[in-house]
Amino acid sequence: MLWKASAPRAALTADLDQLERAITDRLLEPPRRQRDRLAQEHEIAGFLDRVQQQSAFLLETYRDKDGLRAREMKGLLGGEIGAFEEFYKQLNEVKDLHRKYPNGAVDDLEEAYRKKPRTEEAMDEIDRMFTGEETQGRYMDLIRFHEEYLNLRGAKHLTYLQYLNAFFRFDAVPKTSKDDAYVRYLDELAEYLQSFLRRTQPLSDPDGIIAKIGEDFADEWQREEAARADDDALFCKPCGKAFEKETVFQAHLDSKKHKRTAAAGGAGAGGSAAAARRQAVARGEYVVEKLAEVLDDVRAETLANVERRQTLTDRERQLELDALDREELSAEEEEEEDEAVPEDDGKIYNPLKLPLGWDGKPIPFWLWKLHGLGVEYPCEICGNFVYMGRKAFDKHFMEARHVHGLRCLGITNSHVFREIIYIKDAIALWTKLKKDKRLQENSREQIVEMEDDEGNVMSEKIYNDLKKQGLL
Repeated sequence: MLWKASAPRAALTADLDQLERAITDRLLEPPRRQRDRLAQEHEIAGFLDRVQQQSAFLLETYRDKDGLRAREMKGLLGGEIGAFEEFYKQLNEVKDLHRKYPNGAVDDLEEAYRKKPRTEEAMDEIDRMFTGEETQGRYMDLIRFHEEYLNLRGAKHLTYLQYLNAFFRFDAVPKTSKDDAYVRYLDELAEYLQSFLRRTQPLSDPDGIIAKIGEDFADEWQREEAARADDDALFCKPCGKAFEKETVFQAHLDSKKHKRTAAAGGAGAGGSAAAARRQAVARGEYVVEKLAEVLDDVRAETLANVERRQTLTDRERQLELDALDREELSAEEEEEEDEAVPEDDGKIYNPLKLPLGWDGKPIPFWLWKLHGLGVEYPCEICGNFVYMGRKAFDKHFMEARHVHGLRCLGITNSHVFREIIYIKDAIALWTKLKKDKRLQENSREQIVEMEDDEGNVMSEKIYNDLKKQGLL
């Protein structure tokens, strides 16, 4: 029946409309925290997958491969039964169905996509996606791969900071060291970068990006192999191996292994294994390099975070973690307050002149008091700039404005100058540090004593000076 065939299509179309409305509702509400952003994007990504599935199924029904729709339309327009008779027949069937089941439940299409408060279990699932080093997707965690890299044969020793700048460059590893362990290292690194891309950017079509990288590598590999086989004079086609020196290549041509392989009419097992390893190495390096380009912003943030954390003491790191926990708690309490407070008429009531939050409304008074945002902290080195709150004041000692102010005074910034906010104090401390350094150097020179022929005792430097002048 026509109404039976068209009912699923109508339901699918209505479902697509609800999905589109649900995605729009999510995008209109900006997330407050990194965890909220990830939860929102993963939810929208699930909606988009369902849109693609429903659209593909709906397209198949419209194509009408089995011809059911065409036969029904033909019956309505010119069949044995008149069009109105067929229509009333189907209408009576619908009425009989509802008469038989008068209290049948009606599916609520909006219920499945209606925005609900996120449960603690759902937010914990987002937390479980990332390690502590990744900090909910803000940074990459390459510590394990750095250790694996250091264990590779022939790999150059790099610190973790140097590794973050060089893990996608492969010139430091000699070609002779690119063995099976190196291939496994590349595969695991590429798998981690793909997983990180899927977890942090679900709306950027990560699977499409990964598939495009694989297709580009296949095309480039075919071009390189064709050029190598045609133009490289040091390439052995039967064995599938390339050589860097003419003498080694000639020695290979005279070897028994090459002659047996050439007589057999193609590359042997060893040549095939070498060619397969060379392709695996090239694929791993290509994928890692392209994924590093896609995640370049995150890599730069990771590099800055690691460099900054290395300058902090254990106490400062603990204070930083405590501040992050308080911010998470504050955001959760703000959400609870927003849900409890009804909508107003748009007027902002702010008698205490509190700072405005991201939503254009005054922040809660307890949060303003907790962070001490009413206390002013001026800094003369920063041009008498005033920082509101202790947190902003402590943070500014490592920021560009304060470092530039010290550099204008001829001072190199270090942890010794924390809490120094006056120019005269900074200059006095810098002068004292330079004086202490000179005294240490002079004291080292005075350690070794020499004695002349007359029994006079003096430092080694004075003794050598007098000896050069011929006075001893």
